[in-house]
Amino acid sequence: MRHRKKFNHLGRKKGHRSSMLANMSCSLIEHKRINTTLAKAKALKKFVEPLITKSKSDTTHNRRIVFSRMRQKNAVAELFREVAVRVGNRPGGYTRIIRLGNRLGDNAEMAMIELVDYNNTYANNKKKTTRRSRRGGKKSEPNSTQMVDEKTDELDKKH
Repeated sequence: MRHRKKFNHLGRKKGHRSSMLANMSCSLIEHKRINTTLAKAKALKKFVEPLITKSKSDTTHNRRIVFSRMRQKNAVAELFREVAVRVGNRPGGYTRIIRLGNRLGDNAEMAMIELVDYNNTYANNKKKTTRRSRRGGKKSEPNSTQMVDEKTDELDKKH
C-alpha cells in the first residue's frame, strides 16, 4: 500500500534522488531555466520553492539550511544575492513549468522549468491600451483663435 506517500520517488533511492534534485536546483539557479521531464520538473518545483522563500531573509541560519540542501557554494551565493532581490515582493510561485511535448527517443513528456521573474517575454509584454470608439469620438481641442472665429460666425448668422 502507498498510503500517505505524497512525493514522487522518480524511480530512484533517496540518496540518488536528493543529489539529483540538488544538482537540478543549482542548474536552475545558475541558468534561470532548464529542460527536463515533467515528473522531474514537478519534483524540482517542490524542492526549490521553499529554498527560494528561505533566501528572502538573508541570515546565517537560512544560508546554512539552503546550503545543506543544495550543496554548492556559488549557487547558494547567487540565490541569496541575485534571485532573492528579484523575488523579494512575490508571495510565492517563483517557478513556472511549461510543457514542451514528448521526447523523441522514449516518448517521455518534456517540460521547461524557469524562474518567473527572469522571463522578459511575459513581464514586458504589456500592451499599450488605447480606447477606440467606432463613433468617431472626441476630436482634439481647437486653439483659442479658432474658437473666437467660430463664435463670431455664429453671432453673425443670428443677426
